[in-house]
Amino acid sequence: MRRPVFSLTTLLAALAAAQPAFAHHVMDGAMPVTLAQGLLSGLGHPIIGLDHFAAVVAVGCIASLHGAGARLVVGYVVTMMAGVAVQLMGAGLPGAELWVAASVIALGLVLASRRDLGTLAAFAVFAVVGLLHGYALGESIYGAEQTPLIAYLAGLAIIQSVIALAAMSVARLIARRMPEIAPLRLIGAGIAGIGFAILVQQIVPAV
Repeated sequence: MRRPVFSLTTLLAALAAAQPAFAHHVMDGAMPVTLAQGLLSGLGHPIIGLDHFAAVVAVGCIASLHGAGARLVVGYVVTMMAGVAVQLMGAGLPGAELWVAASVIALGLVLASRRDLGTLAAFAVFAVVGLLHGYALGESIYGAEQTPLIAYLAGLAIIQSVIALAAMSVARLIARRMPEIAPLRLIGAGIAGIGFAILVQQIVPAV
């Protein structure tokens, strides 16, 4: 019964070696110019960008601890879209990728500690993380025409919602079936490890 949880944690830790820069190379790094390209770019970014993927999984897992989990996920997605809007308005955030990595670490630690965050506290955490990740995700679409931009935003909202809600459902199922090994703590530790690995990659230039 324990193997699925350990396998998931091991997989998350192994994926930490991936380069976070992949998040900005949908469409081979080119700016989306059609509706289809914009949609594919929006759908792809949170998946091929390990930092964003880990954050969304963590959001879903943390939300699973709350009765208002689905609303918390929606709140995260809304604030993430607001972060994209901040980027599109031309606002600057020095060291954005460092903040993104730090936010993944923070989410992982919250999950690993199983702290009993109230709903408002959880929303506040999700809002800050959502703004940071949305800002970073908006970089690749900055300057795009209206049609691919709208398609990108739609794809981004859809995929983030699907991943977070799926993670929430799976986390609740795992917690019910294996409460004795605190699986969410293991997943949280793996996510924090991913964030730390990405932070190191950002600080120490690749040779």
